[in-house]
Amino acid sequence: QVQLVESGGGLVQPGGSLRLSCAASGTIFSRYHMAWYRQAPGNQRELVARITSGGNTAYADSVKGRFTISRDNAKNTVTVYLQMNSLKPEDTAVYYCNADSMDSYWGQGTQVTVSS
Repeated sequence: QVQLVESGGGLVQPGGSLRLSCAASGTIFSRYHMAWYRQAPGNQRELVARITSGGNTAYADSVKGRFTISRDNAKNTVTVYLQMNSLKPEDTAVYYCNADSMDSYWGQGTQVTVSS
């Protein structure tokens, strides 16, 4: 059974940090490109950061220099991380993990709220 399970969201003050995790299992996710998306109320889902199966990364302009995506390719589970620093209120959204290859899979989302 394919599963993407996100964790690590929560409430943080502006300027703070959070680290999101996504545990992907059920298929050979080491071959998949992995990404984090986010969706704020009233907005479309947008790409935040992406890491290829080979480890190349790309970021939305709005998070460059503040967020870092990484991955750990274990035998049966791939874990993808999103380290978020210097958080701003506009980073508030539900964050979704995505795995993409010939198929595409999504996690259930984790809420990140940046507020004082």
